[in-house]
Order: sequence, then structure tokens, then C-alpha cells
Amino acid sequence: MPSVRVGDVDVYYEIHGEGPPLVFVGGLGVDMTVFAPFTGRLARSFRVLTFDNRGAGRTDKPDIPYSIPMMAEDTVGLMDALGLPRAHLVGVSMGGRIALEIAAAHPARIDRMVLIATAATGTGRLRKSVPARVLGLAKRLHLLPGVSPERRQPHYAHQRQLAASTSYDGTDRLPEIQAPTLILHGRRDRSMKPAAALATRVGIRDSEIEFFRGGHMFFMLTQRDAVADRVEDFLQDWRGRRWPTSLAQI
Repeated sequence: MPSVRVGDVDVYYEIHGEGPPLVFVGGLGVDMTVFAPFTGRLARSFRVLTFDNRGAGRTDKPDIPYSIPMMAEDTVGLMDALGLPRAHLVGVSMGGRIALEIAAAHPARIDRMVLIATAATGTGRLRKSVPARVLGLAKRLHLLPGVSPERRQPHYAHQRQLAASTSYDGTDRLPEIQAPTLILHGRRDRSMKPAAALATRVGIRDSEIEFFRGGHMFFMLTQRDAVADRVEDFLQDWRGRRWPTSLAQI
């Protein structure tokens, strides 16, 4: 199984597909297998690097405080270890906050960025959609099929990730982001409010936003193919268009 030492953790990763390099950063409380249907779709057009964040899956889970900047450095360290100087970046939920931090702190490492179901600011607490609550309950009861013991997330590790994500505020870093950015969001997202996604779009100079039917998991459910198509179009053809700056225009 491929893993590499990055700082204080061994990071588990996989690479799929051929084409321009794309780093996919997953979200809170799950390992990369949850996103496999989506990353597999992207691997038709890109060479996708996907991995387990610290505290999840087959990556180490130290019982210490986590932060979004720490996990951003994990990601950049993984790129360094694999000899990947620059890539497109796609981040989902907590992974989107990690992506924002990377784009601000390491602008030379990013070509274009896609943020899905995320925002630059935390709410201080997490409001989960019904699909997310069902997934969380299945995880706690060890009901997810094919989840080996080493992939199960201990409660402490989930809490470490949760504290890192909900306490993050990257608003002041948004003007530093140089990468052309696409923000995709569910109109009924309860975990990351649409207004917060719109504020993130306003803060990033070269950005656009598009809203889809559904909540926080919209990109994994009925909208998966449409979202994947939109990601591919954006990464392959940036046009620098102007997009809405208020909820009234959605």
C-alpha cells in the first residue's frame, strides 16, 4: 500500500488516471474511498492524487491538536515527497479550507482551484444534512461495508478534525489567492451556508461561483456527473468571466 512520511505522519495516497496533475483534498471524518466515485470520474481527464488526511483512513491519527494550516502543509509535503511541483487543486468541505490555505500560502504550487461545498469561515459548529448524519451513524456503528479496522476513524481523531475545520477563518487570506477559482455549492447546504460560499467568492479576485440543487453532499449524489463535467470544463478552459456577487442574483 503506498504511503510516505510527511512531517510527523505517514500519509496514505493513491494516484489514478492520466493527464494534467490534480490533487484532491477530501473532507471531514472520512477517508478517500468515500469520494472514489467522484475522483474516479475526474481520473478520466486528469492524473488524480488522492489521499487520507491526518486523522482519517490509513494515514496516521496522532492525538494532538490539528489545524487547517497544519493539514495544508501535510498536502504540500505530500506533493514534495512525490515530486509534484504544481497541480490543479480540488477541495471538498474541510478539504476546501485546506485548499484555500494552500492557495494563499503556496501560490506557485497551484494552477487552478475548485472549491466544493466549502467556505472560508467556520460557523463554530457543524450542522449536518440527513445523508451526512446517516453516514456518520453508519461509521460509528461500523456498518459501512468493506471498512477495515485500520480505516476506522477514532472518535478523538474526528473531534480533532472537527475542531480544526470549525475554528478556521481564512477570510483575511482570500485576497492573497492568485489561482483562478471555481466555487460549487448546494443551494440547501446546511453545513456551509450559501451566503458564506458567496462571501468566499467575493474575496477571491479571479473566481466564479455556481449553485446546484441539493445540500452539502450534492456533488456525490444526483449531481455527481454534472459537477464533474463542470470541474473538467473549468480546469481545461478558464475564461475569466464575471459572476454573481449577491444571493439575489442566484
